[in-house]
Amino acid sequence: MCRSIVLVRQSLLLLAMGLLLTGCSTIKRTGRVISSVAEGTVWVIKGTYTLTAGTTKLIYHIGKFTFQVVRAPLDWPLMQEDIQTIDGLPVKEAIRQGRVKNAPYTLKGKRYVPMTVAKAQTYRESGLASWYGEETRRQKGGHMTANGEVFNPQALTAAHKYLPLPTNVKVTNLENGRSIIVRVNDRGPFPSQHNQKSGQRIIDVSRAAAIRLGFHKKGIARVRVETITLQEAT
Repeated sequence: MCRSIVLVRQSLLLLAMGLLLTGCSTIKRTGRVISSVAEGTVWVIKGTYTLTAGTTKLIYHIGKFTFQVVRAPLDWPLMQEDIQTIDGLPVKEAIRQGRVKNAPYTLKGKRYVPMTVAKAQTYRESGLASWYGEETRRQKGGHMTANGEVFNPQALTAAHKYLPLPTNVKVTNLENGRSIIVRVNDRGPFPSQHNQKSGQRIIDVSRAAAIRLGFHKKGIARVRVETITLQEAT
């Protein structure tokens, strides 16, 4: 088995590495997900996640939440087209080389430095959330996230300026108590031309995630975001 896909006692952050690997045999594992900062909450992976050599899909489950990861064609446009470089490289080249996870990136001349994987494991923050991607439902063709995945507004995904890509986090709407798990696979939210304060929001979630959290119509909500980590079941 290829050493780079050994998942024993690794964070769920490593799951998406499979999108960049070829020539390795099928892998199936079960596991349990433990929140590193929540009040002792244990998230159980029901069933298995599977990666098959030569495919571009990865499916895994965290409790009742299902995540399907699909690698996007490199000629698809980015969701965040204003990103100029990642790790000092043209964006698509960085994605092709797999140099994205917590690499510094520039957007409109400003340099952003994501947190380390170690720091991300204890990340917890409260602030405003918004949702994005509505325009993709009305456009032909697909869009790519900042780590090279297909953007799907119907999936439970999110964008964050500083978390490593990908990271699974628990998002709780502090206004109604609803909580879900989302996969952070994109960068944002950033200041917009019409609203500079939008860059102060801590997370952008997908349309489906906003609906599940109960703020789709309102547009924004105060939330708590906290990472969860993967540990192999014994």
